[in-house]
Amino acid sequence: MLLSLVLHTYSMRYVLPAAVMMGTAPTYVLAWGAWRLLSAVLPARFYREVDDRLYTIYQSMVLFFFENYTGVQVIIYGDLPKNKENVIYLANHQCTVDWIIADMLAIRQNALGHVRYVLKDGLKWLPLYGWYFSQHGGVYVKRSAKFNEKEMREKLRAQVKAETPMYLVIFPEGTRYNPEIPKVIADSQSFAEKEGLAILKHVLTPRVKATHVAIDTMKDYLDAVYDVTVAYEGTVDHKGQRKLAPSMTEFLCKECPRVHIFIDRIDLKDVPEEQMYMRRWLHERFEIKDKLLIEFYDAKDSKRRNKFPGKSVHSKLSLKKTLPSLLVLGGLTASMLLTESGRKLYMKTWIYGTLLGCLWVSVKP
Repeated sequence: MLLSLVLHTYSMRYVLPAAVMMGTAPTYVLAWGAWRLLSAVLPARFYREVDDRLYTIYQSMVLFFFENYTGVQVIIYGDLPKNKENVIYLANHQCTVDWIIADMLAIRQNALGHVRYVLKDGLKWLPLYGWYFSQHGGVYVKRSAKFNEKEMREKLRAQVKAETPMYLVIFPEGTRYNPEIPKVIADSQSFAEKEGLAILKHVLTPRVKATHVAIDTMKDYLDAVYDVTVAYEGTVDHKGQRKLAPSMTEFLCKECPRVHIFIDRIDLKDVPEEQMYMRRWLHERFEIKDKLLIEFYDAKDSKRRNKFPGKSVHSKLSLKKTLPSLLVLGGLTASMLLTESGRKLYMKTWIYGTLLGCLWVSVKP
């Protein structure tokens, strides 16, 4: 019985945050939908500005749980500009928490509402979220031969024409690095060897298509590329072998004590324009990531492990940036659920919002 109580208490550590984040989604979509309808008779820039502010409210609530609630220490290395910029954010990909890391950096630049993602195509079917991410400027792409360059260019051109602030997150590996699936890692290394590229240990061989299309399409609009390397502390087993990075559930259960983030800001003039040369450049950037991660996980000197080289800053996120959003969205959702008509509207939003969203993304990417 005691063991059962302990397990129940453990599970509640993520049940509450998950319930709040998922539970407030209909409230958020209703607020956004109302603004979308109202803004139809207003200049487009008003819609974008308020949409970014609404997105900031929701995502800062998410960060309340992933930072303040978990108490995770965020260690930042390199240069993170204080001011907002239009950027491409390139990072290694190992778990679902990677999406949150981009938010962690963006909120520290007051650019949280500008975060938009290049997402794998299957995510567009997520209830409510899949549709909204597309509306907020996210780009869904298919892998390998099914990659539709024309669709991606058209969407990004529309964003540039509308002067949409851009913090575009791309994971060039295309899939997660998972030490429990060695075949994916072996295939990636085999491909690199066949192409005459350096073989990477802690990251997969990056794919250049989405990165090239994004930079080429927006090159006159962007300020920089942020090359970001992420490592989650506690992901090494007792034998010194790398383990799977934490899932969102594990992260919310406070199983990751510290997350280490290395940022290298690269001027756009230093990025090759032609795809062939950009491919080599991107691989070289991942070679740098690999060396950083080898130092983090495998350094012979134990004092150098579990950290990146160079100066670091322990960056703590103020409750002032996250708690108000939690109170606003939580309060609005609770108020809706207190009345019968509110509960009906809430459920209809989940059902019809999901159906409408799936219909929309099936017709228009």
